[in-house]
Amino acid sequence: MKNIKIIICLLFVSALAKAQQLQSYIEEAEGNNPEIQAFELRYNIAEEKVNEANWLPNTEVSAGYFVSEPETRVGAQRARIGVKQMLPWFGTISARENYAISMAEAEYVEITIAKRKLALSVAQSYYRLYETRAKQKVLDENIQLLKTYERLALTSVEVGKASAVDVLRLQIRQNELRQQKEVLEEEFSAEQTTFNNLLNRDENSTVEIVAIMEIPEDDPIYGTDALSLNPELLKYDILYESVAQSELLNQREGLPMIGFGVDYLPVSERTDAFPSDNGKDILMPMVSVSIPIFNNRYKSISKQNELRQQEINLQKDERLNVLESAFAKAISQRNQSRIAYNTQAKNLKQAKDAEQILIKNYETGTIDFNDVLDIQELQLKFELNQVESIQMYYIQSALINYLIN
Repeated sequence: MKNIKIIICLLFVSALAKAQQLQSYIEEAEGNNPEIQAFELRYNIAEEKVNEANWLPNTEVSAGYFVSEPETRVGAQRARIGVKQMLPWFGTISARENYAISMAEAEYVEITIAKRKLALSVAQSYYRLYETRAKQKVLDENIQLLKTYERLALTSVEVGKASAVDVLRLQIRQNELRQQKEVLEEEFSAEQTTFNNLLNRDENSTVEIVAIMEIPEDDPIYGTDALSLNPELLKYDILYESVAQSELLNQREGLPMIGFGVDYLPVSERTDAFPSDNGKDILMPMVSVSIPIFNNRYKSISKQNELRQQEINLQKDERLNVLESAFAKAISQRNQSRIAYNTQAKNLKQAKDAEQILIKNYETGTIDFNDVLDIQELQLKFELNQVESIQMYYIQSALINYLIN
């Protein structure tokens, strides 16, 4: 199971060098996140329970004084002092330790799952931050484009080929884009706080975002068989094994316990006669057996363990169905993102071609600034949609990696 940690360290990292930045954030989050630290403490507690399992029943020490001293041939018995130690049946302690180890392994899987979920959250938040910054960049480029059109409109107004209304419309459009940019800045600030909280650091810490992200030409092909190594499913296998260990322990505890002890009885010397061994103290070794005759408790626990294993198998089947559905949906949405991106790329090329035609028309003195605004709005729409497609592609890729790695 500890080999899964290596996979977690590589989670969401692409072959491109720019992904190293995201990976460093994921590692920082794993080192600082209080939830992960709490899970690790739970694992440490579970590990310590392995040492706790190596115990024996309390040693019994008894003492009694004879108020009326019984007479024996060699003298009167004055008191009785006894020591007894019960021992579990052979293999009980080992069974107890194995059960504790299986529970510790289950806690370790919980750490693995928590780290994977944290890495997924960090990656998705990072991609949302990229989306916001990329959209702001697109808006900046379009504002500059509108400024160019505004200068053309002012020149046309001077020669009587355009109206001052065209200039005002271009300026109004610039104001709208600046408003969108400011709104995006607020969104970035809120998402940056979320991102920094995932890393458990100051919410105002700067987050370095990669400048450009592109959808790769090809996607790796995965089948649902890859889901079999998901820790969310492995957890049920380990829980099933822990119940099996619990049943072995229950069977051992249902066996007799053996006790060993010794009684010591001090004896007073006789004064009325002098038999051999006069006043000799008595030392009596003892062996006892504790037999669980009324063992309904152990039978009930066995039945509970059987039912628990059936429950775990059903839970695993249900979780597998959920993961398969999520996997299919993520693959579909990733493919949809690629389709949308390619479509927007074609549309954007055609919009730029239309823009070039308008510029050439300006050179001949026949430009319609209504068409200019229409083309600009289309171009902006296609560029923003491309950014959204890239963001969705990488968010779904991160989810796919979470599900299969």
